[in-house]
Amino acid sequence: MSRTRPYVIGLTGNIACGKSLVLRALAELGAETIDADQVAREVMSRGSPVLEDVVRAFGPEVMNPDGNLDRRALARIVFSDPEQLARLESIVHPSVVELIRQRVAESRSPVVVIDAIKLFEAGLAGDCDEVWVVTCKPEQQLARLMARDRIGEEEALLRIRAQPPQEEKVRRADRVIDNSGAIEETIAQVRAAWEALPIHRGEAGNSVVPSPR
Repeated sequence: MSRTRPYVIGLTGNIACGKSLVLRALAELGAETIDADQVAREVMSRGSPVLEDVVRAFGPEVMNPDGNLDRRALARIVFSDPEQLARLESIVHPSVVELIRQRVAESRSPVVVIDAIKLFEAGLAGDCDEVWVVTCKPEQQLARLMARDRIGEEEALLRIRAQPPQEEKVRRADRVIDNSGAIEETIAQVRAAWEALPIHRGEAGNSVVPSPR
């Protein structure tokens, strides 16, 4: 049996570039939003099989005494070693992707936004009708990351350098949201992009695909 699926926007961009701001704006405009980071937290919750696999791979030091993941301890391991980061992603990404696809398939919203730093790397870009990337200047990214996560410059740079270059995401995106200016300027870009969606211009309805996917 077939049913109408949502129009899916993939939202990506490197760490501390402003995806959360854009995601909130899209939610206020009426989109259903799926945050891959939040989904990852769910699949790595206390007692989950994924968390057990993570602890088995990286050792008991990545678990807090209460049985929850010690995210800072894990970050110190994976952001300083590309091989360890790839190892973590190989454990976590399949479950995250599966849950995201399930939520898209179950959605009744006309527009769904998948917010994921690793949208391309996890293979989720192919699930999207269009991809938006959020950018900012490198010095802004560094300052925002240090302030947001309360970390020093060295640790912040390790996290930034662990990600693919921003230019690669820009090259593959359908739309770029520049978050280098004032918040109001970013919101204005989001509103313009939202109004330009085919389903809002009357050029295309939602796609019909097999259900579930």
